[in-house]
Amino acid sequence: MIEIHPEARISPLADIEDSVRGTRILIGAGSAVDSFVKFKPAGGSGDVLIGERTVINSGCVLYTGNGIRIGSDVAIAANCTFAPVNHAYQDKSRRINQQGFLPGKGGIVIEDDVWIGANCVILDGAILRQGCVIGAGAIVRGEIAAYTVHAGNPLRQIGMRQ
Repeated sequence: MIEIHPEARISPLADIEDSVRGTRILIGAGSAVDSFVKFKPAGGSGDVLIGERTVINSGCVLYTGNGIRIGSDVAIAANCTFAPVNHAYQDKSRRINQQGFLPGKGGIVIEDDVWIGANCVILDGAILRQGCVIGAGAIVRGEIAAYTVHAGNPLRQIGMRQ
């Protein structure tokens, strides 16, 4: 089920796929979804809930997996991936694409007033507390405290060689 508030702005070039498993995708008032954003029900039946006045910029991909909860007034830069799901891979007698998925780690929770920089990857079990900032190119898989900056790879952030 897809529910888009009448005051939300969705680009006609965004791709919001409806679920065959009952996953809900809800987009709140004043939120904006830019061109080439993809919502993909895959890897579970978790819901994607987006609060008010949240902006998701071009090229982002949101898999439903174990669910994504994004608060209000969140700014998400271009080309971010939200993957609240993990493939099973331990059985060497079967191909990975035939093993299904591992148990969930709680999905992804992003509280209000968060800024996520370009090209970030947010993984299952990530919790981004209110007011935190995620630097461009970061990978997040755990909890980020409120009003802190997560720089991802600090060497890349200051332009040093790796």
